[in-house]
Parts: sequence; C-alpha cells; structure tokens
Amino acid sequence: MDTAKATVLYARATPAFDDRVERALGLLIEAAEKHAERIVQASSLGAEDQVVTDLIARYRLPITVATLDTGKLHGETLALIGAVRERYAIAIERYRPVQEAVVTFVGRHGEDAMRQSVDLRKACCALRKVEPLGRMLAGREAWVTGLRRQQSSERSDVEFQETDDAGRAKINPLADWSWADVWHYIKTYDVPYNALHDRFYPSIGCAPCTRAVAVGEDIRAGRWWWEQGVKECGLHVEPLRAGMEHAS
Repeated sequence: MDTAKATVLYARATPAFDDRVERALGLLIEAAEKHAERIVQASSLGAEDQVVTDLIARYRLPITVATLDTGKLHGETLALIGAVRERYAIAIERYRPVQEAVVTFVGRHGEDAMRQSVDLRKACCALRKVEPLGRMLAGREAWVTGLRRQQSSERSDVEFQETDDAGRAKINPLADWSWADVWHYIKTYDVPYNALHDRFYPSIGCAPCTRAVAVGEDIRAGRWWWEQGVKECGLHVEPLRAGMEHAS
C-alpha cells in the first residue's frame, strides 16, 4: 500500500498560527474552569482530536478524554488509544454500543446493513455512536470536539462555543483551524496520530465505512463513499437521539 508521511504532505506554517493555538488553549482553560470536572473531550482519535488531547495533557487541564469504541474500528485506531496512554499517562474512557442491541441489529439486517440504505447506515451509526455518546455525556455540563469549519460544507458555520440539543456547552476550539494548521501542530509537538493518515485517510471512521482518498478528492470523500449528499453520522448535525428509531 502506498504511504507518505502526513506531516510532510499537509503540515504548513500559516499566518497567525500561534494566535490560533493560544485561542484554542484559552477556550479549553476557560471551559475547564467553568465546568470543573464535568467536562469531557469526545475524541474520534482523528488528527484534530489528537491536537486537542495534546493541549489538554500538555497543560494538565481537568478535562476527561473519552472515545467511542464502535466495535468496527480499524486496528490502527485502537492502537492509538495505547499510544496516547503511553505518551501522556492519561486514561481514555471507552464507550461501546450495547452488545445485545448490536446482536439484534446484525441478526436482523446483516453485517453490511450500512450498504443497504442510508436509513440503515444511519441506524448503525445511531447504535454504535449516537447512543454511546449519550452515555458519555450523561451527567456532564460540557463537551469538547475537534470540529473545524473547513471539514465540510455542513460544518462551515461551526462556532467556538455552542449549546447542544440537551443544553450542554459544546466547545470547538479548532473551529477556525485549517488542515495545514492541524498538521503543523502535530509535527511541531510530535503528537501521536493514526497511522492511517499516512495512507491517505484524512477522515477516519469505522473500517467498513472509510477508504483512502485520491488526489484532489474532498477530505471526507472516503466516508460512506457509496452515498450521495450530506455525509454525517448524527453526532454533530442532528439531535443525539436521532436515528435510534431505525435501529430498534
């Protein structure tokens, strides 16, 4: 398989980069102070989230780091959990789907249900991502994401601070960062990242739903590539309960 270091391909120093880092750090510090131990980073273990985790760990901020272990992640993604623990000496909370619900869903629709229809794909995402995220956020006042405006047209209006459908604060400290900014930070601070990024996977989700992208393709072209239109799993563009009716 062709590989190329993502830090070589993408990292570029851009004007006002240091200012963006300071703003991101300031947002995290403010959120940690305001929500004192009731705030979590919902990490996808992608490049952006690795930057956020590095800031949290580097400055010893009291923000829990957690991820969704969907049961369909690449081995490279799972390996990154251990790399983060070793590098920063922090634990990453893992939230998995309800096993009985997964067995029922797969028994009814098959392992490749996500390929059969958009509704079933969203139902799979709801089962493996949205419901576990609800448990991750239960009892918390705020959560932190790696969302950026440049990621897709659906995310072009992402604000630094928002309120989700449950009234929790949602902090997006990298909202104004470019792809080059993300990788310049990773290169500068030697942040551990998913090995798939070196194999032309800029956006990484579950293994059956992610492929490498070709030169010139959109950054999210490798996600659910057989679909047309909006390509989101429901974590950020719909209420957290959306899609569960299809899984039941």
